[in-house]
Amino acid sequence: MFQRTVQFPTRHSFFLFGARATGKSTLVHQRFDARSTRFIDLLLAENEDAYARNPDLLYREALQLPGEIDTIVVDEIQKAPRLLDVIHRLIFETRLRFVLTGASARKLRHGAANLLAGRAFERNLHPLTAREIGDDFRLDDVLAWGTLPQMLSLSGPDRRDYLVAYCRNYLKEEIWGEHLIRKLEPFRKFLEVAAQCNGQALNFSALGRDVGVDPKTIREYFQILEDTLVGFILEPYARSERKRVQKAPKFYFFDLGVARALANVLGVTPAPQTSYYGQLFEQFFILEMLRREAYEPQDYRFFYLATERTEVDLVIERPGRPLAVVEIKSTAEVRPEKLRGLQAMESALPGCQLYCVSQDPRPQRLGTIQALPWREALELL
Repeated sequence: MFQRTVQFPTRHSFFLFGARATGKSTLVHQRFDARSTRFIDLLLAENEDAYARNPDLLYREALQLPGEIDTIVVDEIQKAPRLLDVIHRLIFETRLRFVLTGASARKLRHGAANLLAGRAFERNLHPLTAREIGDDFRLDDVLAWGTLPQMLSLSGPDRRDYLVAYCRNYLKEEIWGEHLIRKLEPFRKFLEVAAQCNGQALNFSALGRDVGVDPKTIREYFQILEDTLVGFILEPYARSERKRVQKAPKFYFFDLGVARALANVLGVTPAPQTSYYGQLFEQFFILEMLRREAYEPQDYRFFYLATERTEVDLVIERPGRPLAVVEIKSTAEVRPEKLRGLQAMESALPGCQLYCVSQDPRPQRLGTIQALPWREALELL
């Protein structure tokens, strides 16, 4: 059992959003005592049918709950969005707290569902972090297979079969089943192409030609992935918002194993000292940073930086602290001559702090660059 680091509000109602199989249902059952909690699972067809047909059923049930029940958990709330009107009323009229899980708020918002007007906070759940995995963490396994909770209990061919099935179910249940797209085949092709350029700057016109749709549709597809928490956009850094809009963003899938499955490269073993291994290590570290910020919010903003001469993997705006400029390398030995591009950022971004993150076990100062093992970098940054 993993100790998840996401923090729940102590008394306030909240939504818990997360991609499928990130462990939402498991987590709420761990965190909430069955003696004081009423659990409603809308993945059960009989529950979905009953509450979708008659949302007021929840109101009548809530008023008849025994006094020791103070929390109602509704799993997969998007299956019966009309329940939110009833929940809104119950929050006003009773002392009950509601915990509402779902893949994302996209269907709720597009269906003009009642999102409780700020009376419910939002939390997002991601695949496991290195800290959550603890002593069982194995970097090479994570780079190859990702960190969906179920993956950590599998081995051998079962890992590949699980990821392939996951991707198929994502298409069927989260995208096609929720009517988020009109045609499945172009989106299926888009996922493969998008996964093949995971962590790279996006060219919407070229992607549109590869998939056979217009660039506007490609942008909409990426928005669906963001809204369903299957990935995120990393914008290029610039000192003005206008310049950021003019440059190409990058897209990162939320899990390395899922991205590799979608790209049909699960049969390729990431080998140290190869460019592919380096790309996966970079993606891993950026995912870890984003998950840390989600669970321990510091109001950080994350970017990448590309100039005519060099590219820096990660730029972090930190309120009240200097800009952090981070180069991510998978090497086990950091060499100063490999950091000239990063060193050049000192004059390009006056006042910034320069970091090199790697698998080198020795923290060291290389001029104005602080070189750190990746675990220490996560804690420091």
